[in-house]
Amino acid sequence: MKGSYLTDVTDISRVFLDESCRLLGTEYISSIERCLAELSDEDIWWRANETSNSIGNLLLHLRGNVGQWIVGGVGQRANDRKRQQEFDERAHIPKRELLTNLKATVAEAVAVIRAVNPESLLDGRVIQGYDTTVFKAIYHVVEHFSTHTGQIVLLTKLRAGKDLRLWQPSE
Repeated sequence: MKGSYLTDVTDISRVFLDESCRLLGTEYISSIERCLAELSDEDIWWRANETSNSIGNLLLHLRGNVGQWIVGGVGQRANDRKRQQEFDERAHIPKRELLTNLKATVAEAVAVIRAVNPESLLDGRVIQGYDTTVFKAIYHVVEHFSTHTGQIVLLTKLRAGKDLRLWQPSE
C-alpha cells in the first residue's frame, strides 16, 4: 500500500481484513514457531507457579479463543469450546501436536476472515456471551493473540536464556 491512497470504506475494510489474516496466519504463528523450536516438550509445560500459565496452556487457549470467536462466532459454525480445560490441562501434550492443532484452527479462521464481506463488518454476533460485531470479534482475536504471543516470547526467553532475534526474518 506504500504510496497509495484508500478511496472508500470498502478499501479500508479490506485492508483491515487482510492485515488481520497476515498477523494471525503469518506473523504471530511464525513467532510462536520460532519460540517452540528453542524449547523441549518439558519446557513448554513449565510454569513459574501454579497460578501462572505454561506455554502449553497458552497454545490451547489461543486455539480455543480463535475457534470460538472467529470460526464459531464470525463464521457462525458450531463450536463446543471448554475454556477452563485450556488452563487446567497438565497432560504435557507434545509441542508438535499443539502447534499443528493451533495452525489448523488459525488457517480455518483466516479462511473465515477472507470470506467476510466488508459490508458485513458491523453485523451483530453474540460470542462467549458478549454482544459484539464481526469487526470487534476480529479485532479482539488479533489483539488477544498478540498479547499471548508476547507471553510465549517472554516465557521462551526465560527458559532458553537467549535473544530470540524475532526482529530478524526467519531463515
